[in-house]
Amino acid sequence: MNSTILYIEDNSDNRMLVRRVLEAEGYQVVEAKDGLEGIDLLCSTTPDLVLMDINLPELDGYEVTRRLKQVPSMAKVPVIAMTANVMRGDREKTLAAGCDGYISKPIDIDLLPDQIAKFLRKKND
Repeated sequence: MNSTILYIEDNSDNRMLVRRVLEAEGYQVVEAKDGLEGIDLLCSTTPDLVLMDINLPELDGYEVTRRLKQVPSMAKVPVIAMTANVMRGDREKTLAAGCDGYISKPIDIDLLPDQIAKFLRKKND
């Protein structure tokens, strides 16, 4: 598999859980604790997929996604919102910001690897 996933999330417990689940499936996980760090990591990492928390300090996930999508090498990389924002219209707002998918929190660790695999397959189709 060996796909690299950039996970931008300010909650260290969430980062640890997702990293453990995805690394057990063979993914390489690169973590950023905020949006600016995530943007900086693009210089040294070429992720196959980005998991984006929406409620980030400083720059929220909407703005980080907009900026990522402006980087030519990131245009086709799926950005998946991973958020507790589950009110009516929240999913549409993430898609309008440029996210390619949406996973609601709390995440289901049994479903997460299949969800990630599905988004990666779409990218490669």
